[in-house]
Amino acid sequence: MDIVTIYTDGACSGNPGPGGWGCVLLYKGYRKEASGGELLTTNNRMELTAAIEALRLLKRNCIVDLYTDSAYLCNAFDKDWLKSWQKNNWKTSAKKDVENRDLWETLLSLCTMHEVRFHKVKGHANNKENNRCDELARAAIPASKTK
Repeated sequence: MDIVTIYTDGACSGNPGPGGWGCVLLYKGYRKEASGGELLTTNNRMELTAAIEALRLLKRNCIVDLYTDSAYLCNAFDKDWLKSWQKNNWKTSAKKDVENRDLWETLLSLCTMHEVRFHKVKGHANNKENNRCDELARAAIPASKTK
């Protein structure tokens, strides 16, 4: 399978408020950027949406190294939060409904099509691609206000 590198980020002006997401896909010297926004959302929803939309851009099953500055996203996979949530009928350890279940279910479905390895990067640091995703996400926020 092909190996694709993906960087993602989400941003929100207010939380909740208008938000944006951005992603950069890298494959054998090729580069694709994408972004979008929503009028009323949260930062976590935009982080998840960035990963979902990036994976939707893939045309065939791939091995994906997905880099994000979202601990929420990484921890859900790396610390097996998703497995626990599913086992507990989408309830947290505090017996509350899992937020963003719709997006988590979509992301899980995409992760069955691809072998996705999540990597946490430090946000707003010296990571060129993560910084570019942040620019894309922030630039998508004003566009979402006109929808």
